[in-house]
Amino acid sequence: MTDVRADSDSVQIKKDPVLDQIASHDVESTHVVLPDETAAVIDSTAERALCRKFDLRLLPVLAIMYLFNALDKGNLGNAQTAGLSKDLNFAPGQYNQIVGIFFIPFVLFAPPIAMLGKKYGPARVLPILMFCFGSLTLLTAATRNFGGIFAIRWLLGMAESAFFPLVIYYLTCFYRRGELARRLAIFYAASNIANAFSGLLAFAVFRINSTLVDHPWRWLFIVEGSVTVCFSIFAFLYLPRSAAEARFLNEEEKALAYHRIQVDSSSVVNEKFVLKDSLRIFKRPATYGFLIIELCLGVPLQGVGLFLPQIVQRIVEGTVTINLYTVAPNITGAVMLLILAFTSDALRIRFPFVCLGFAFTFIGFIIYAALPDVHAQIRVAYFATFMMCWGTSAPSVLLSTWYNNNVAHEGERLTLTSIGVPLANLMGLVPSYVFQEKDAPKYAPALIVTACFGAVGCLAAGSLGFFMLWDNKRRNRKQGVNITARDVPTSLLRDGPRVEEFRWFL
Repeated sequence: MTDVRADSDSVQIKKDPVLDQIASHDVESTHVVLPDETAAVIDSTAERALCRKFDLRLLPVLAIMYLFNALDKGNLGNAQTAGLSKDLNFAPGQYNQIVGIFFIPFVLFAPPIAMLGKKYGPARVLPILMFCFGSLTLLTAATRNFGGIFAIRWLLGMAESAFFPLVIYYLTCFYRRGELARRLAIFYAASNIANAFSGLLAFAVFRINSTLVDHPWRWLFIVEGSVTVCFSIFAFLYLPRSAAEARFLNEEEKALAYHRIQVDSSSVVNEKFVLKDSLRIFKRPATYGFLIIELCLGVPLQGVGLFLPQIVQRIVEGTVTINLYTVAPNITGAVMLLILAFTSDALRIRFPFVCLGFAFTFIGFIIYAALPDVHAQIRVAYFATFMMCWGTSAPSVLLSTWYNNNVAHEGERLTLTSIGVPLANLMGLVPSYVFQEKDAPKYAPALIVTACFGAVGCLAAGSLGFFMLWDNKRRNRKQGVNITARDVPTSLLRDGPRVEEFRWFL
């Protein structure tokens, strides 16, 4: 392999006779010979050791950051069960407005902030965003009326908008495509744990008897905001800008890290961001398929994230008990996410597991909506809330991984992620307006609407997946070969499906 140099933060890859020998092999005795690079794993022992270092040095910090991100986003539901609307004298419908307003800046500002993250590096921009949303959470504790909390929720939407897209992009700079889902799952499981921990934290905080604040829910924002701000400072000093600047890697490991991403993640490592080139992602029809699935995902995802305490309120009574009953569904949601993601990586296939997650969502919401008396069938009703959580986390991670696996151009990949993820969050407007207080405690219209989005998402993901399967077979027949995405180095795939060698990562 000849020397390769990136635009920045580059590491030279020296000529390796082993790579040269493997690179010239025929794929499954076909007539097509791969060029002077191969996406195959050359030294599995060295790669496992390198991944282990990334797992131990990066994932825990990113997971904790996302845990606080999810806490600061979802603590409003816990505060509402403690009387937030009543204490701030909200008019009817105003709680839904402060839930919904978050998603407008979340969508509008995600692409430009993500582009700044590409320019200045996710390792610097992510902690800055964390510091901002932690500070805004602290300010929420000081609000005295609807106007104050409404303004803070707008700013919070801005601060959190590009966080998840930038984390995904950051991880694609360290891991191969077939390694990404389980790492993202470990990271994203922090969201489920955050939802569970939020219930436990609310359970503890709401039992505090203190004269320092007038309402117990203020302590929730003070505690969560303070810890978030402190951890953001640590993250800013700790996270490496790239593998080339990681102090915990030696020169050989840096070279291996560069090679892995060059052949099995990016077409050009650390490529300079050019907006015109990145917008070409919208010339691909598959892009709109992914965005439709994101739209369907957003409603159940945000419905569970924002309104699970209100859903559980139909089963049990009492602020403390309600928040405690949200813990187990969220914990099992994290476990199901890890099971599906690890299985997906092992099989190197995404779309069947995305469909399975949507199916869990549909079944869970339909069961809960269909029960006329949840107290008479309380075990079935509570089990339905488990299925709701199983079906929201896994599709989010696997869908993001799926389209990131199919885009080798770093700018296009970041652009699609910065549109897709916020689009799913924008759909939080739907549950924020269909979960009406007048429908409490059953919320039948909201449950049915959410179930329908789950069903459509399942169909859309299945349709796109089968199209990719058909297109891969068509390309193989045309070229007289039998290869898959793992056989083609991503360095060849800068132009995506227009390249003859392109194969969809299913």
